[in-house]
Amino acid sequence: MKNRSIALITGANRGLGFEVARQLAERDFIVYLSARSREAGEAAVENLQKNGADVRFVELDVADFSSPQKAAQAVAAQVDHLDVLVNNAAILEGENLPALRVTAEVMQKTLAVNAIGPLLVAQAFVPLLSQSAHGRIINVSSSAGTLHDMGTYAPAYSISKAALNAVTRQLSAALQNKRIAVNSVCPGWVRTDMGGCNAPRAMEKGAETIVWLATEAPQDLTGQFLRDRKVIAW
Repeated sequence: MKNRSIALITGANRGLGFEVARQLAERDFIVYLSARSREAGEAAVENLQKNGADVRFVELDVADFSSPQKAAQAVAAQVDHLDVLVNNAAILEGENLPALRVTAEVMQKTLAVNAIGPLLVAQAFVPLLSQSAHGRIINVSSSAGTLHDMGTYAPAYSISKAALNAVTRQLSAALQNKRIAVNSVCPGWVRTDMGGCNAPRAMEKGAETIVWLATEAPQDLTGQFLRDRKVIAW
């Protein structure tokens, strides 16, 4: 099994995660497509399998803190390593609420899905990633989370993506001795359900740097924030 690369992508039943799954499958990856809804996840898998892709469903709800370990156990029962983990699942709520009015409920839910969940998913899959000669964790972040020019946009989302970037830095430092690269990616404003139909970027373009980090990027590139294959400011 180790002669084939294996990837797991969270929140991959639609949008950017689905596109990343499609592109990696085209590169002969075994792809574990995860979603919180079994029905939606299995439908996405069937869609990709029509083209001969080796895509498998694993149920994973990043908002359920017990779910990552269960998913990791399910994957470990089938394969002996994992090369790439893409933390893609995210939510955007309270987009138009200013910081002085955003609710505790929205903050807690957003941080749970966008920052705490990815950390727990990484923790759960590190044993499998450690069995790869080139393990990689890719956290799908956003320019909304950059501190140097953060404004008033979507406070809960922006704060959660800044926290995700901190997760990237912490994991990168913690995993250096295990040869696992960890990076954040800003895919840009992409035409997805979250990005909306007016977004300027196609999903193929949004997925480009994620796929590059999963396949061709230098293994010693770690602890960075990237857009269009270039390091950008936090």
